[in-house]
Amino acid sequence: MAVTLEIHPKNPQPRLIAQAVEALSKGGVIAYPTDTGYALGAHIGDKEAADTLRRIRKLDDKHNFTLICNDLSQVSTFTRMGNDAHRLIKKLTPGPFTFILEATREVPRRLQHAKKKTIGVRIPDFRISQDLVAELGEPLLTTTLIMPGEEEGLTDPDDINERLGRELDLIIDAGSIAYQSTTIIGCVDNVFEIIRQGIGLAPMLE
Repeated sequence: MAVTLEIHPKNPQPRLIAQAVEALSKGGVIAYPTDTGYALGAHIGDKEAADTLRRIRKLDDKHNFTLICNDLSQVSTFTRMGNDAHRLIKKLTPGPFTFILEATREVPRRLQHAKKKTIGVRIPDFRISQDLVAELGEPLLTTTLIMPGEEEGLTDPDDINERLGRELDLIIDAGSIAYQSTTIIGCVDNVFEIIRQGIGLAPMLE
């Protein structure tokens, strides 16, 4: 079964964050909390870990993976972000938004959308995910923890362990967190559109 770390959601213990990052750096796949529920995370450069994410979620190459970033500087390294996109993302983050942007060469091709060559990016408003990325020193490859055939994400760490403990290396337990959909905004070719309306509000695009 996966190792479970109980980490305080508002004051994460640095040694436990470091332990989670060590697991990621060794190619592990983790379940961790964000501001919109639990997600699966892996090191951006590890092919086997990314394959595990695909297998658990039953994802094809048309799925847009997401990179959890700490700030706009990281976003600009891994995506092509024009001035207008920069202003929009700055205004709406941190928060419950996923932005779809054209990926740069820093993003492995196998993680990009097969045809569009895009990648999702997020800057969550949640201390644990922020600390993970800061300790990792690069974005965290992620996908929401929604099981195949289900519409809602898993919300309880015990349930996650029961269902996925044999496939994960580590689970960060920050208590039960309700699943909520992020608002997905396309920001490609200087065209901005709400692809999916979630809990994040972007009145400037409505």
